[in-house]
Amino acid sequence: MKLALFDLDNTLLSGDSDYEWGQFLVDRGVLEGVEYEAQNRAFYEQYAAGTLDIHEFLGFALRPLAQHSSAELSRWHADFMRERIRPMIGDKARALVRQHAAAGDLCAVVTATNSFVTAPIAREFGIGHLIATEPEAIGGRFTGRVAGQPCFREGKIVRVERWLAHQGLRWAELPRSTFYSDSHNDLPLLERVTHPVAVDPDETLEAEARRRGWPMISLR
Repeated sequence: MKLALFDLDNTLLSGDSDYEWGQFLVDRGVLEGVEYEAQNRAFYEQYAAGTLDIHEFLGFALRPLAQHSSAELSRWHADFMRERIRPMIGDKARALVRQHAAAGDLCAVVTATNSFVTAPIAREFGIGHLIATEPEAIGGRFTGRVAGQPCFREGKIVRVERWLAHQGLRWAELPRSTFYSDSHNDLPLLERVTHPVAVDPDETLEAEARRRGWPMISLR
C-alpha cells in the first residue's frame, strides 16, 4: 500500500486554520480583540521563523476551547467552516487528494493544529484519517491542555509511526510514502518519507527543496 500524507495549513489550505480560528473568535466577540490578535500574530511569526515553543503556543491556542461548551464550539465551527475555511480550499487541492484516493493510497492529514479545528476540515477533503495535536477533554469538556505528543516537527514522525502501527503497518512495508508540506518546520517528516513534495514552500523550505532536488508544486 502507498501512503499519502498532507500537511494542512498553507498546504491544502491557502491559509492557516489555527490562526484563522482565533481571528474568527475575535470577530465574533468571543475573545478580546487587541490583546489576542497581538499574541496570535506573534505566535504565527514565531512559527514562520522556526522559533515557536509549541507548548507555550498550545497553552494559548487551546485555552478558548476550555471556556465554552462543546455545543457552543460546534455551532461556531460550522460558521467558521463556511466563512473562513471553504474559501481557502482550491480546486487544485481537492484534485490532488482525489488523485491519491482514486489510486487507492492510504491518505491522512498530518497537522500541528488541534483536532477540534481540523477534523471537520479533513472530512471536507474526504480524508478519513487525521493525525493532529489532540486537546485534552474530561467529561466531554476541553481542559485547555494538550493530550499526549504534539504533532509538530519531530513529533509528526512519532505520531505518524504510532498511527501506522494502529493500521498494522510499518515504514519498511510501504513501497512509497509521500508527504506534501509548505513549511520548513516539517523537514523531519519530509526527510522520512520516500517522496517529499514542497507545496508553495516558504523561503527556507524552497531553498532546501532546490538543494535536494525535491519536487515543488503549487496548489494556488
